[in-house]
Amino acid sequence: MKLLTIAIPCYNSEPYMEKCIRSLLPGGSRVEIIIVDDGSQKDRTAEIADAYAKRYPDQVRAIHQENGGHGQAVMTGLKHATGLFFKVVDSDDWVNQAAYKKILDTLEDLIARGENIDMMVSNFVYEKEGAKHKKVMRYANAFPEGHVFTWSEMGNLHLGQYILMHSVIYRTRMLRECGLELPAHTFYVDNIFVYHPLPHVKKLYYLDVNFYRYYIGREDQSVNEKVMISRVDQQLRVNRLMIDDYDLKDIRDKRLRKYMMSYLEIMMTVSSIMLIRSHTKENLQKKDELWAYLKKTRPAIYRKLRHRLMGQTMNLPGRGGRKISEIAYMISQRLYGFN
Repeated sequence: MKLLTIAIPCYNSEPYMEKCIRSLLPGGSRVEIIIVDDGSQKDRTAEIADAYAKRYPDQVRAIHQENGGHGQAVMTGLKHATGLFFKVVDSDDWVNQAAYKKILDTLEDLIARGENIDMMVSNFVYEKEGAKHKKVMRYANAFPEGHVFTWSEMGNLHLGQYILMHSVIYRTRMLRECGLELPAHTFYVDNIFVYHPLPHVKKLYYLDVNFYRYYIGREDQSVNEKVMISRVDQQLRVNRLMIDDYDLKDIRDKRLRKYMMSYLEIMMTVSSIMLIRSHTKENLQKKDELWAYLKKTRPAIYRKLRHRLMGQTMNLPGRGGRKISEIAYMISQRLYGFN
């Protein structure tokens, strides 16, 4: 059995996937790399995946499937994983070598000591094209270092500081048993990948290393604002699935409940601002419908989120109110470096 399985979802990824794969190969015999070719037809993705599997048979596996989208590729990787732990690395991203070794050494040490953690968190770096300063998402202010901890020991994550797919490594068995399902042909399911398992995570470990390098800069990238607006219905689908997933008042640990509330708040904010920035009457109606859905489905959560600063900002009336919402969004962009 391997220590860590890393799944790489690939769809027409020829221009950049080899950089990703090569960054993971130094994991050696401790790591299983599963390249999931998600029905690529326009380039050499399938051929490259097979070539690496042939060249590194003890490390790399190539799995080919009909196109099902990012979420289905992640689920395929999870289904075939043999590692004790599971990580997703997107095909246009890569990892830092020194941090990689420290992560593997730490996981190995935790197992040797009988520490059965459910989730490891590490930092990630926004590798934004053209940016002189690379923003690092760190968690040292919120998570204790150097020992296994529970949610009750967690501090406060500040505004704009969230646990993303890039941050997490999950225990494979927990991830399989928690009932995780990612819908097919839907973008932005990485939010569900992080959000759904959280109440099933009992033991955590934080390693303050800049491990994951998250590339931002391709025009067709899912987090590009124009692309997000064009795919806003998929964002709304994910948002509604997260609303449906848990009645947060039932989450016992108050720190975890507070964090999941904040996570849902940022999802509502992102959906709302994309709908506002589309500048169409139809999408403004969809924004109102989203908040109405939250009110109907989770009335107690609606009352809290609607009256927080972001809920109020996203629902200011009239053209002037929407302009203020957009200004607030652009300020947040500069402060936190997303998109």
